Amino acid sequence: MEYQNIILEKEDNIGILYVNRPKAMNALNVVTIQEIGQAIDEVRMDDEIKVLIITGSGDKAFVAGADIVGFMGFSPAQARYYTDEGEHIFRKLDVLEKPVIAAVNGFALGGGCELAMACDIRLASETAVFGLPEVSLGVIPGYGGTQRLPRLIGEGRAKELTLTAGVIDANEAYRVGLVNHVYPTGELMDQALKLAKKIMKNAPLSVAYAKLAIGQGLQGDLDSGLRIESNFFGLCVASEDMKEGTQAFVEKRKPQFKGQ
Repeated sequence: MEYQNIILEKEDNIGILYVNRPKAMNALNVVTIQEIGQAIDEVRMDDEIKVLIITGSGDKAFVAGADIVGFMGFSPAQARYYTDEGEHIFRKLDVLEKPVIAAVNGFALGGGCELAMACDIRLASETAVFGLPEVSLGVIPGYGGTQRLPRLIGEGRAKELTLTAGVIDANEAYRVGLVNHVYPTGELMDQALKLAKKIMKNAPLSVAYAKLAIGQGLQGDLDSGLRIESNFFGLCVASEDMKEGTQAFVEKRKPQFKGQ
């Protein structure tokens, strides 16, 4: 599929999605958000893609925020519609049965920070900057920021960062648990690919079910989460991958998983 504001590539069963508006610091306008949604659908339907990496084109920004000029003049109803659409598209990353890695290579502000938070794992370059500055513009985060940030770093830190419209650098983001690792800028994509390949060594169904069990379990209490885990465990036991994995373990060889 041809896209205007993003690039979707495939390398060794890894999908790489570039937000590609470098002159606008990869800011999210309506078209870009819709194309991200279309690309997620494309990745979901492509059995060859096992892991998705999302990053920004250029070396200055992952996504520097929403394209504010493009949203000026919206009526409340229009704003609600596009917020709902953006939240729905980012939610697709939560429920995508494939791991999603954000390789944050610069500014990740507003919608960019929200996009990164919708991914499963966040890697940052040393130059990365994170923040939700929306209240300084008279609005609030509208693509899941008020919900995902406290789940990731805790309520108090999330409120402080959001209510002050503050920004934090990569090392602080690592300290508070917003990112998993920080790397020199020139190593970021290599490390993202390395992590993707490490994930891909494992049984695809098990990886998918583990991701979904964690995500679904976080929406409820512990007892509900344990039932979710048990159900997914049962599905794993019924799979061909489970038989292959256990047989390979007994035979002391590397398993050949087929995702079945």
